[in-house]
Amino acid sequence: MTRRELDAAGITDPALRAAYTQCRRLNARHGRTYFLATRLLPLERRSAVHALYGFARWADDIVDDHDHHRAPEERDRLLRRLESDLADGLRAGTGDEPVVRAVADTADRYDIEHALFVDFLSSMRADLTVTHYPTYADLQGYVHGSAAVIGLQMLPVLGTVTAREEAAPHAAALGVAFQLTNFLRDVGEDLDRGRVYLPGDLLAAHGVDRPLLEWSRRTGRRDPRIRAALVAAEAMTRGVYRTAEPGIAMLDPRVRPCIRAAFTLYGGILDTIAEQDYTVLHRRAVVSRQRRAATAAAGALRLAGARWLTRGAHRAAPAGCPAVKWKGPVR
Repeated sequence: MTRRELDAAGITDPALRAAYTQCRRLNARHGRTYFLATRLLPLERRSAVHALYGFARWADDIVDDHDHHRAPEERDRLLRRLESDLADGLRAGTGDEPVVRAVADTADRYDIEHALFVDFLSSMRADLTVTHYPTYADLQGYVHGSAAVIGLQMLPVLGTVTAREEAAPHAAALGVAFQLTNFLRDVGEDLDRGRVYLPGDLLAAHGVDRPLLEWSRRTGRRDPRIRAALVAAEAMTRGVYRTAEPGIAMLDPRVRPCIRAAFTLYGGILDTIAEQDYTVLHRRAVVSRQRRAATAAAGALRLAGARWLTRGAHRAAPAGCPAVKWKGPVR
């Protein structure tokens, strides 16, 4: 499938094909929910999405250092090197790291704003030193770079049937909704890394602080105050999903099944958290294989319908009037 995706995207250079392939492997290995939804995209757009995911994952792995092999100073050095490599790559269309070569090529093909990558790396840098966010307003500054910009990077790749500016706030909100879902799912794991992403004012409103979270994580015991705070965090996150959802109808019909599937699958993580009675400090909430399969099947049916409707729309469109405002690969 990788070869077909690259061929459809018009990516012919062997080194560049290898770079995109590495990004696809990162997506398949680490982003199960995201990768499954990506399979519903038109072939020619999948490689770009893999590049965006692969670069984000590469930077995230530097910061989080899951194997605990690197000192903070080493992570800072590696992140600075990645920032320099990306700046050169965006300017010259290449890079030392394969993920940089792929994402620089994607940014060029789809005219993605370079500032979005700068903002992303700024939030990644914050993870080296910032361990908590006192208020939701403070957290919003972080998630702009770590999540909202991902939605905005994706928008030129996906294409819209409205002005891109109209769809942009919804795309940004969807990125934030996915990020907040991850924060809620990964409370325990993040705590092990010394971080608390749930805003301090939300926790404090229910009598929760870091020591209480650490006690619950360490002992495996529960506390009603923690549960109440997690319920509130879920409600906050679902509100962001509601803001994001109208944007799906603004996308190219051929990509809507993919984004709808991602929307449903990530929302399913929240459902699982609730079904497990908010025990995220003690177990990881994972959408069942059956639910993922059902969502993928439903997405495939919607995709088939979208292809049929799109073919009809293109047949009906007058010459010179494309049915979808999409800037695809230009090389």
